[in-house]
Amino acid sequence: MGSAWIKTERSKEEYFTGGAMKMLNDRGAMAKKGLYTGIGAGLVLFALIGLLPGSFIGGMVGLNIAGGIFGLPVGASVFSRVIVGVSMIMGVMLAGVVFVVGSALIGWLIGYVIDAIRQSKTISVGHKVKIH
Repeated sequence: MGSAWIKTERSKEEYFTGGAMKMLNDRGAMAKKGLYTGIGAGLVLFALIGLLPGSFIGGMVGLNIAGGIFGLPVGASVFSRVIVGVSMIMGVMLAGVVFVVGSALIGWLIGYVIDAIRQSKTISVGHKVKIH
């Protein structure tokens, strides 16, 4: 019957480079956290200030399309209502994409800059030995 052994001994490299190696293994962690934070902020911003204007702008585009097809003033036919409804949905979706992708990109860039600053402050602990 086998048993699992947990290795508790450290190698010499782990003693000398423990902090630096952890920072190298966490490369991109802040960029990922910034991305997720930006996505969350974008969803909140979209819900607060992007939903209604996206619907209004999409509706106006739909009215212009229906007016170009059927003539102004737009009648209450089913097809013109479908055009206006679909364009309102497209306006809301486009506003959502702009808010979420834009804020996610900004969050990722901030996280990437923080990662770059952390990587530049990483100190190399080891030294080279030249044997003649």
